[in-house]
Amino acid sequence: MIKQPFPEFEQIEAILQEDNATHIHSQVLCQVSRDNDKLPIYALTIGKRGPDVPCVTYVAGVHGLERIGTQVVIAFLEGLLERLKWDRVLVEILSRVRIHFLPIVNPVGMLNKTRSNGQGIDLMRNSPVDSQEKTILLAGGHRISSVLPWYRGKASDSMQPEAQALCDFIAKEVLSAPFSLVLDCHSGFGFRNQIWFPYARSRLEPIKHLKEVCYLRKLFMQTYPHQDYQFEPQSQHYLVHGDLWDFLYLKSLESNNVFLPLTLEMGSWRWIRKNPLQLRQLLGLYHPIKPHRLNRVLRSHLILMEFLMHATLSYQDWINNSDAEELERQALTHWYA
Repeated sequence: MIKQPFPEFEQIEAILQEDNATHIHSQVLCQVSRDNDKLPIYALTIGKRGPDVPCVTYVAGVHGLERIGTQVVIAFLEGLLERLKWDRVLVEILSRVRIHFLPIVNPVGMLNKTRSNGQGIDLMRNSPVDSQEKTILLAGGHRISSVLPWYRGKASDSMQPEAQALCDFIAKEVLSAPFSLVLDCHSGFGFRNQIWFPYARSRLEPIKHLKEVCYLRKLFMQTYPHQDYQFEPQSQHYLVHGDLWDFLYLKSLESNNVFLPLTLEMGSWRWIRKNPLQLRQLLGLYHPIKPHRLNRVLRSHLILMEFLMHATLSYQDWINNSDAEELERQALTHWYA
């Protein structure tokens, strides 16, 4: 047990100690040091195990300052566990799909209230993938110094243990599935909620599974026409070096399985616009401070997370839809012309 626990860590520990923890398979992917503490990185799994089972993975806490992502993922997990006590439909779903939760990938950053990990390295710039196109200055990932934000680490160094633990888990537990989705929850960019898909390294190169992700986008927009997400390639906003999901997506191409990693970027600037005084707090740029806004955010993304669970379960019913090819042609014209 760490000496200075933070609320999100305590929530995870409480989940593992409750009676409903019998539904959960938990792993400690690695432990990272902070002073004399050892902080675990947990992976929690519910649902059917096995390499032939489709799976969806919810990730958060890659950046320690972006705590709202972790809270959203934990809230979704807690809701599922409560429903397992009475919801036969959910029990049936979990007999056919697997759900992973990695709520805090960067526990030292969360404890220190920093974007980077304990070594001053931005985990989302830490993979060996380089952009061949011009990236945004500094924020695109650099190797100058850990004193500056968005530091990638030295080119000669291995990936940081947190990033390596995430990648090893995805490679072992996710990429073997015939179909898999990831939602990595972040905050701190723009006034709108964004859903991004790879690549973050190129504006010119579309992913191999563009038609699949475009049809998933169409399903979401048609099913929930009143949502306010902007769903597009991350490259429409900025390019970066070392993106972990670019790295893992490229690795997934070694098999014939479909792996679609998505990033949820919550539009935290709207919280600042409504409450500029929250910038007086360190977390104010990335986290809703007022309780009613926090509660609104915790419930507002549940529809998206539930949709991804059902889309994973039913992937065989939509993955080869003939409309997807036309959507791919439109996407190539719109985003990659």
